[in-house]
Amino acid sequence: MKTCLIVIDAQESFRQRAYWNESQAAPYLAAQNALIEGCAAAGVPVVRVFHVDGPADASNPFAVESGHVHPIGGLAPFTAAATFTKHRHSALVNSGLDVWLTQNGIGRLIVSGIRTEQCCETTTRHASDLGWEVDYVTDATLTFDMAQPDGRPLSAADIKARTSTVLQGRFATVCTVAQALERAAA
Repeated sequence: MKTCLIVIDAQESFRQRAYWNESQAAPYLAAQNALIEGCAAAGVPVVRVFHVDGPADASNPFAVESGHVHPIGGLAPFTAAATFTKHRHSALVNSGLDVWLTQNGIGRLIVSGIRTEQCCETTTRHASDLGWEVDYVTDATLTFDMAQPDGRPLSAADIKARTSTVLQGRFATVCTVAQALERAAA
């Protein structure tokens, strides 16, 4: 089955947010880079997706006008098989990605990027519902600590565990970097 790696929202915009945590980003970047490099070496196409939304002015880090909608520092350089811009949580909504995947005979997606529970999880659920097989590489996703509605803290590690739990076997195969690369080579 032809496989494609999707790198979602791995963009400098996130470093401009108050919740950015460099120590949480380091392990993500290492895993994301290993996944990119492994896919490139195996001939698996790597697709880049950027998120653009909100007011179109320089003060909004997710606006093109900010200058922050470009690959995040520390991300391994790669030649993208295609690059898409999205304006919603799912990378498959009005971006053209779904058309590109179909035209290129892609049957399995490897999902990675920023944020674990937001754009990565939403894209995974959407892709599964549209019929793609999805490998979700939790270690190659990044999220940040949050506050629950009652104010209690919710750690990034707990968010990742919850996301993996709800996706596994229902919407995706949750994989390590090594497992995703092995599955892509099979």
